Amino acid sequence: MKNIKHPIFVSVFLLLLGCGPYSFTGVQDLKAKTFQVNYFQNTSDLIEPGFDRDFKLALEDLIVNQTNLNITTSNGELIYEGEIVEYRISPTTAQSNSTAAQNRLSVTVNLRFFDTTNPEEEFEQRFSHFFDYPGSQLLQGTQKDAAHEEIFERITQDIFNATLAKW
Repeated sequence: MKNIKHPIFVSVFLLLLGCGPYSFTGVQDLKAKTFQVNYFQNTSDLIEPGFDRDFKLALEDLIVNQTNLNITTSNGELIYEGEIVEYRISPTTAQSNSTAAQNRLSVTVNLRFFDTTNPEEEFEQRFSHFFDYPGSQLLQGTQKDAAHEEIFERITQDIFNATLAKW
């Protein structure tokens, strides 16, 4: 019995030691302790009021909820900034009577990421996503809210993965 306890103890110890640095969000140990998200100006041809503010808040919320970084309004070690360069509604499928069977809201964000603790990690990249909805409906009310929420979720997660999770 004594001979069995020692290997089991060592195995359990090694298993727990190997699981220590794992993170479910994929974020590795960061040198940075703070981040800031600057205003994302909407430079697209179609301007949706409040969309830029809502996008900024969605990105801040995601980073706060999935990391231990502290948010700041200036002098952040990680800085997110850019522009909303596309907010476009276009038909994707036509019907025989020359009307749209399905429409698509497309959003593209140009991101500039700065890391003052590790300047080689800095980059500029575009992130896009879309939301399809029936051509018989207008993009307003709960339909618009659902579209914005899905687009925010996807683009902010892609930004998080590219900047912090390194996926």
